[in-house]
Amino acid sequence: MAGYEVFGTWVAALLTLCLMSFLYKDNPFFRFAEALFAGVSLGYYIGITLDQTLRPNLFIPLAEQGVTGDTAHLRFAGLVGLNLYTRYIPKIAWFARSSLALYVGYYVGINMVQKLQGEVLPQAAATMVDLSGDGNVMSAFNSFVMLVGVITVLMYFFFSVEHKGGFGKASRIGIWFLMLGFGAAFGYTVMGRVSLLIGRFNFIVIQWIGGTLQSLGFGG
Repeated sequence: MAGYEVFGTWVAALLTLCLMSFLYKDNPFFRFAEALFAGVSLGYYIGITLDQTLRPNLFIPLAEQGVTGDTAHLRFAGLVGLNLYTRYIPKIAWFARSSLALYVGYYVGINMVQKLQGEVLPQAAATMVDLSGDGNVMSAFNSFVMLVGVITVLMYFFFSVEHKGGFGKASRIGIWFLMLGFGAAFGYTVMGRVSLLIGRFNFIVIQWIGGTLQSLGFGG
């Protein structure tokens, strides 16, 4: 590896060790790496927003088209964004609430439609299964389990009826389906984090230690 590559690898490896030191206890090395990561991430996010959002969608159109009727919506959006920063002026800090209300309301409305079309309706359609299984016993059994799971989980969240008797037993079955679902999701998350940990160990052993030894002339 070149000299700058070795230096970058050492910085990344030392920061990785600083973050992993939290497994022992909270310490200044971990807090330094945590603060550095947060600061770099925020700076990178600001740069990306300026370069890929504000510049092409606000600054360039206003510079090319000027103050015309076609750019009225851009000027309004820019003023709404600038109004958020009045929060740092105590006397007029309440001005920022109007921009925040517009921002939240706008994105709630958009996300509501997106969630409905992208998640709620497809998931509802996926529960409408063929109980016959097209002659396949296992497919029919899976469809039956899906039907029972959906109905019992919905019964558990139906709070207008007291959960006792047959309704209560069905809702308790729904709890088991919920726990199975949560357990599978949690297990998937844990495996994802373990994969990240394995990736960092591979980086430390192969790229940091192995790459450093190779740059010093040890090994092929």
